[in-house]
Amino acid sequence: MQKKFLLRISPKLYEQLERWAQEELRSVNGQIEYLLREAVQRHHPTQIIEATEPIEEDEDVDA
Repeated sequence: MQKKFLLRISPKLYEQLERWAQEELRSVNGQIEYLLREAVQRHHPTQIIEATEPIEEDEDVDA
């Protein structure tokens, strides 16, 4: 089960993430999770961060 939380970002940053996610064939949520996972792995290279299970459509919240 994934942890849900509210993320407040500027509309311009959201638009950039949305375009990037479309290029990578991901949802915005999936793109943010991917980027965070990559950042954590760079910061802690000895730890393996598992990819989470796909989110059901009704659980994906783009606020």
